[in-house]
Amino acid sequence: MGKNETIILGISIGDLNGIGPEVVLKAFEDPRMLEFCTPIIFASSKLLSWYTKHFETTLILNSIDRLDAVVPNKVNVFNCWKEPFVVQFGTTNKEAGRLAIASLKSATKALKDGQINALVTAPIEKKNSQSEEFSFPGHTDYLAKELGGKSLMFMISESLRVGLLTDHVPVKDAPNQITAALIESKLNLMEQSLIQDFGIVKPKIAVLGINPHSGDQGLIGNEDQVVVGPTLERLRENGLWAFGPYAADGFFGSGQYKEFDAVLAAYHDQGLIPFKTLSFGAGVNFTAGLSHVRTSPDHGTAFAIAGQNKADATSFKEAVFAAISIYKKRTSFALHAQNPLKVSKRKPSSKKNF
Repeated sequence: MGKNETIILGISIGDLNGIGPEVVLKAFEDPRMLEFCTPIIFASSKLLSWYTKHFETTLILNSIDRLDAVVPNKVNVFNCWKEPFVVQFGTTNKEAGRLAIASLKSATKALKDGQINALVTAPIEKKNSQSEEFSFPGHTDYLAKELGGKSLMFMISESLRVGLLTDHVPVKDAPNQITAALIESKLNLMEQSLIQDFGIVKPKIAVLGINPHSGDQGLIGNEDQVVVGPTLERLRENGLWAFGPYAADGFFGSGQYKEFDAVLAAYHDQGLIPFKTLSFGAGVNFTAGLSHVRTSPDHGTAFAIAGQNKADATSFKEAVFAAISIYKKRTSFALHAQNPLKVSKRKPSSKKNF
């Protein structure tokens, strides 16, 4: 894209009874946000106008029925549905889930068709969004299917990056899913993302152990010694800087994570508990490995405070900035990969050696 070309950022609205609409509107109350991108919210302009009155925001929305009618540097709302919806803050119902998925599907199609450059998703409620047309545990699995490629759930902030070997699976099933092939696949995805999406030339990655104390030399399970350790050794021999397995219990509290560009955790809570403890409210969920850029805030629907004007939009803003930054870095990386600097041959010296 050109130097002064505006990034078109798609936003799926999330669960309409949660804090998604609130944080989206609050994020763009500051007009300076429009200097970085032109947002398109996939929802209903009539419904979002109701939210602006409820939350007493002065945000002006531009309603569109065609994506080629987008007005640059305005908050555009692409109408995904026309039917009315009665907001019931803090409650879960099937209609809210259906419309959240309608927003997600419409935004994803626009992303695939090149009508938006990147996507930021507001949180959905996983249970009420399930149907015959949508049977995924979350955004990540759906987007991996739609956009192609293998995905990595990658939590990022200014000071910490944590990826997951296994994400939305029961804890009892996680160890059986962790194989040498999975470890290699996720580390390759993480390394490539750190290079192309974050501009780190030679990433250094820490891998956490599966068992307490990384198995204590086989006394508390042998997966770390039999599967994880040998896999990492083989990958290092091939040039991938992945180290471990490290005992997870003291890894973050000791500050050891600061020695690495990213951390790969074995399962969901092993990675997300320390990440959210250290970065909550400013963290971003980034789906690495896909053909397009998608980010989201590091929180859920927060039904307990929905509609009360208490939601903090910081994480959503960070998700917007992360999507813009990653899109720019990835575009620049692809451009340089296509046109690498040519190494010129040294001309023979005209000087004589005496």
